[in-house]
Amino acid sequence: MTKQITVENLNARAARRRLLSRRQVMIGAAGLSFAVALGVDRYASGAVLGTERTGKGLSPWVNIAEDGTITIMSPATEMGQGSMTSLPLIIAEELDADWSKVRVVPAPVIEAVYGNPGFGGMMYTAGSNAVTSYYRPLRIFGAQVRRVLIDNAAKKLGVPAEELSTEPSVVVHAKSGRKLSYGEIAAFAEVPDKAPEVKADALKKPSEFRLIGKDVPRVELPGKVNGSARYSIDVQVPNMLYGAVLRAPVEGSVPDKIDDAKAKVIAGPVQIVRLPYGVGVLADTPWAAFEARRALARSVTWSRTGTAWGFDSDKGMERFAADAKDPTRGATEWSRVGDARGELLKASSGFEAEYRCDYAYHAQMEPLNAIASVSPSGDAVEIWAGTQSQTTATEAPAKLLGIARDKVKLHDMLMGGGFGRRGNRDVDFIIDAVLLSKEAGRPVKVMWTREDDVENGRFRPISAHYLKAGFDPSGKLTAWHHRIAVDRVGPYMDPVRYQQTGGKDFIAMLGGEPRGYDVPHQLVEQLYRDTGVRTNPLRGISFTANKFAAETFIDEIAVKHGIDPLKFRLELLKKTPRAVTVVERVAEMANWSKKRDGRGLGIAFIDYSGSQVAGIAEISVDRASGQIKVHNFWCAIDCGVAVQPDNVVAQTESSIVYGLGMSLSERITIRNGVVEQSNFYDYRVPRMNEVPAMHIEVIATDNHPTGVGQMATPLIAPAISSAVMQLTGVRLRHTPFTSERVKAALG
Repeated sequence: MTKQITVENLNARAARRRLLSRRQVMIGAAGLSFAVALGVDRYASGAVLGTERTGKGLSPWVNIAEDGTITIMSPATEMGQGSMTSLPLIIAEELDADWSKVRVVPAPVIEAVYGNPGFGGMMYTAGSNAVTSYYRPLRIFGAQVRRVLIDNAAKKLGVPAEELSTEPSVVVHAKSGRKLSYGEIAAFAEVPDKAPEVKADALKKPSEFRLIGKDVPRVELPGKVNGSARYSIDVQVPNMLYGAVLRAPVEGSVPDKIDDAKAKVIAGPVQIVRLPYGVGVLADTPWAAFEARRALARSVTWSRTGTAWGFDSDKGMERFAADAKDPTRGATEWSRVGDARGELLKASSGFEAEYRCDYAYHAQMEPLNAIASVSPSGDAVEIWAGTQSQTTATEAPAKLLGIARDKVKLHDMLMGGGFGRRGNRDVDFIIDAVLLSKEAGRPVKVMWTREDDVENGRFRPISAHYLKAGFDPSGKLTAWHHRIAVDRVGPYMDPVRYQQTGGKDFIAMLGGEPRGYDVPHQLVEQLYRDTGVRTNPLRGISFTANKFAAETFIDEIAVKHGIDPLKFRLELLKKTPRAVTVVERVAEMANWSKKRDGRGLGIAFIDYSGSQVAGIAEISVDRASGQIKVHNFWCAIDCGVAVQPDNVVAQTESSIVYGLGMSLSERITIRNGVVEQSNFYDYRVPRMNEVPAMHIEVIATDNHPTGVGQMATPLIAPAISSAVMQLTGVRLRHTPFTSERVKAALG
């Protein structure tokens, strides 16, 4: 089955939602407890976002109150991707809950219960793996609670449990016509010491789903629309100070000399605090803290420690590219199938190409911020923050203060975007608040400005790619060799995991192999380079760079051999039926064979962690300015069971826009170790009038669900590069495709 949502569909849906009246928005008394009734059956009132669980605990995941309210814990953090709805929805499906009676509450930081199986039990939301990792366990948890309810109802009604069934929030004995609501059962339920065993084959079949696969409204959206949603930046704590931090311009540097005379004359009391990585400012207002910090910036000198001193990103890229191409430069094996080296030596013909990708910034809309309140004795801390990792957000402060983790209380808040930035190794923005609160003896709210966020960002690493292909006498692609020279990520942000995996940097290398394509001999090699620059996962992780190189290379091979790029991919994918389906479907959506005057089409396919995604870009190029205009983008995605199809579409649209920026304009440059950009005027994200019409089709299957949050992002650059090639005959091999680079390529 397919779900096609075009721009026209979206406009109609938006118009329907605009019929919402004030009386249809029901706001509860408990802060974030509300529901929205949209006047359309499939958008009927649903679950609400709550703050505390209520009723009897039938499992660590589910409480049921006598009034029928069902509290379901959400282990994932909400940063706009919908996990706070999709994961409780999975439990509710197997529980057979009435969704309108569900209250969703953020889970406490208890990894043994709520940890993400995809991250070794950490409470961590990243990599588009929340639904994938939690899907089976949550279904079992929901089915176990349903079993407990049925067993209790059987005792109460004096009938065998096998004679009972459930309807939404009701246990039914069909033979006698008697029913017990879940709330009624909660009043007398006895909870077993051990959860009942539920085997996988006892779970619902997809054809029986009432909630999964339906367009259920997200629980946090009404508050975002009416302004009642609370982020950590909204929180006010009694007796609170405001903090700002002047950070070292180069990673690894420390304050040398601090002249704070000018900073202290700012209106209002100001306190200056030396930090291990910079200088903190405490003041009664945020404006005083920012002003004092600006004064400090002109009077602090820094040590010249840190690897990045003297580093120039443009020169560094040249070195990376030279190393990737030079076979004498040592590399380690990332992945291998067959004997690529041997096959390349005896290949009838060959082809090679190089690609480059610049540093990129996360650009989440809500700048980093946190509140910390360290106890007077320093033996406990309370934190308000939006974080992608509840584990790290409690572990790091505990380690810093030398206290037990259970002395760290985290209020897990909504986030205005994450994209990997709010899940780094040391949650730097939270550490700022903890250190300053400890020094002040009072609660402190630290807010980063946009300039702080850009200049002190943790970036997608630069990378250079050298690829070689070998062909047999018939022209069949038989060998693939991809050498990736990349700034390290894993050793910097997660050294423990890096060591545990034998020195493989997953965050830098995933996607380097031509997964899904029938290439019998493959070799991908990693050449790690340590520039000293702060790096981090960014939406699409390494797929954005590695698939740009791999997919553009596939396209170049097709053009070299005079084969239609669509047909070439379909031939290589013939052993992967799901991939063939998405590629064929996106070609139909875009009418691939139709010629457009003054416009070019480019196609890309990715198997991203099991999600099959294909996209086609339609572009034009202004040769005078070098500006690329993307007019349309078509995308087909098979993510297995689509838990929330409407949200899959929304996330795919978001992924496309994000990829558009990284493909055309978003670029961080570094001179002498210092970031040159500072705000959105020189780090340019897409404007609304630059966003193309997007046509998304979700191909729902019964396969285990895979990710959707970032899967379309890596499609954009290779699709645009190939479209430009089709239109102009010129190949673009360095992202982003800035107007200057396009003009230079066009000559």
